[in-house]
Amino acid sequence: MGKLYLLPNVLGETEFAAVLPLKVTDTLKKLRVFATENPKNTRRLLKKIDKGIDVDQLVFLDLNEHSTSREIESCLAWLEKEDVGIISEAGCPGIADPGAELVALAHAHSYTVIPLVGPSSILLALMASGCSGQHFSFNGYLPVKTPERVKALKAYERQSAQEKRTQVFIETPYRNLKLFQEMLAVLSPSTMLCIACDLTTEKEYIKTLSVQAWQGKLPDINKRPAIFILYAAHRP
Repeated sequence: MGKLYLLPNVLGETEFAAVLPLKVTDTLKKLRVFATENPKNTRRLLKKIDKGIDVDQLVFLDLNEHSTSREIESCLAWLEKEDVGIISEAGCPGIADPGAELVALAHAHSYTVIPLVGPSSILLALMASGCSGQHFSFNGYLPVKTPERVKALKAYERQSAQEKRTQVFIETPYRNLKLFQEMLAVLSPSTMLCIACDLTTEKEYIKTLSVQAWQGKLPDINKRPAIFILYAAHRP
C-alpha cells in the first residue's frame, strides 16, 4: 500500500532551492506516479530539478477542475501498489488548487497522506499584509459580473468590520486592475487593502494601504498573479 504525498511547487520564476525544502525535491525524484493538473508542466518541472530523470518512464494522472469523480477514484488503483504524488501547478496542493477530493478519498480508504512544506501565496500574503491572522477567510474568486461583485465586496467588508475577520481572495490576472478600481470605488476609505503579486520571485510586490491612501495610485498588477486582502476592523 502506497502513501499519498502532497508536493508544493514554486509560485513563479525562482530558484527551487530558495523556496522548496530539500525533502520536496528529493521526494519528487523518487516518485514514479504523479497526479497533476498539467502533465506537460510537471514533466518540465522534473527535468529542471534533475535532468537525469527519464520522464518517459513516469506515470502522469490528470487531476484538475474538470476531472470526474470516476477519474479521481481511478488514482486509488495506483496508490494500492505504490506511492503517488499530487504536484501543484503553483503553491500547495488543495489550497486554491486541485487535489482535495483525491486526498479525501485517500483518507476514506486508509491511505497515509503526507503534506510537504512549500510556498502558499495565500499564507505568504496574509503574513505580509499586517492584517489579522487570528481570524481570516479565503474566499476564492469574486463574482465576474459587476453588480454581484460589488455586492460581495460590501458583504465581505461588513463581515470583516463586524467579526474582525481578514478577507482574502484572488482574481484572474487580466481582471486585476478592474477589480482594484472597483474596490476603491465601493469600499470604505478606512478599510485596509493589501495587494501581493508574484510572491517569492524577483518581481515580488506587497503593499498595504487604506482605501483612501490607495486613491490616485495605480499598482503594476495587470496580468500578474495576485492576492487581494481587505480588513475593515476598527484600528485605534
